[in-house]
Amino acid sequence: MEQTLKITNVLSDPTRYYIYQYITKRHKDVTVQEIADNFSIHPNVARLHLSKLEDVNMLVSETKKTGKGGRPSRLYRLSDDVIQLHFPYRDYQLLAKITLETMLELGEEGRKALYSTGKKFGRELIQQELKRFAGTEKLTFDQKLNILKHAADMSGFHPEFDVNAEKTIVYFQIYNCPFKEVAARHREPVCNMHNEYLKGMFESLFHSTQLVEKQNMLTGCDACSYQAFVGN
Repeated sequence: MEQTLKITNVLSDPTRYYIYQYITKRHKDVTVQEIADNFSIHPNVARLHLSKLEDVNMLVSETKKTGKGGRPSRLYRLSDDVIQLHFPYRDYQLLAKITLETMLELGEEGRKALYSTGKKFGRELIQQELKRFAGTEKLTFDQKLNILKHAADMSGFHPEFDVNAEKTIVYFQIYNCPFKEVAARHREPVCNMHNEYLKGMFESLFHSTQLVEKQNMLTGCDACSYQAFVGN
């Protein structure tokens, strides 16, 4: 409870909250000066906000040389610690572990059910987004991409998207895995389920989709990186 109160107190300051949101979407280390410039505040004030976020383990920092001479800079990034606030207490991570291990106990049939359910939920997520439109047939490529971006944001992926000139390949990176703690123990089934989840999202918008994983954060990469070959 004491830690919960500390976290809520730290995030009660609007500027501090938006600084944390900025860092989650930055996907890179940030400096005090960068935060000061982006939020139009004095560097000493920026340092105070960053220090308070670090005090409750929402950020971590280290000192590095910039290669430009002068004093080393202190760089801040997101902590790997999971920050969850539930009133009253809930333990959804434990529930996820119990559910996953139960599915794996069922062998191949359990895995198939896990993967098909993952794809089903990916499709349902996009169907919720499509309620704002008359239907997929009239959507442009850019509209479909915006739907994907919004859905990925809503899923907590902290994504980045790019496309080739012909608009036949979507490159995207996921900087936050919502299943990371469970995946660390059961990497293969969780990552396969996640891939099916993403396929469900893409297949709900494009007539043909081939999804290729290029990088995985569980192997030490900064992000999970994918290429989606799509056809309108």
